Amino acid sequence: MSQAHRVSASTFARQFGRIREEVYRHGMIEVTSHDRVVGAYISPQELEHFNRLKREEVRVLDASEIDDELLAEIENAEYGVISR
Repeated sequence: MSQAHRVSASTFARQFGRIREEVYRHGMIEVTSHDRVVGAYISPQELEHFNRLKREEVRVLDASEIDDELLAEIENAEYGVISR
């Protein structure tokens, strides 16, 4: 992966029109303030990718969070059968 394209927050604010077009080429532009990343501007394609990943994200449960109902569902689950 290539190094991220970076602009300062003041440049981002002053040159938004140019940066809005550049993001299509870079996919993402990091916005910095005092040499620290404070945000990012991403292309519509990267936003779609991000949203897809967030939808597919799996929540991890600690064993102490599993109640009796969930435990029963796990115990009665059948391989290859989609739950309701």
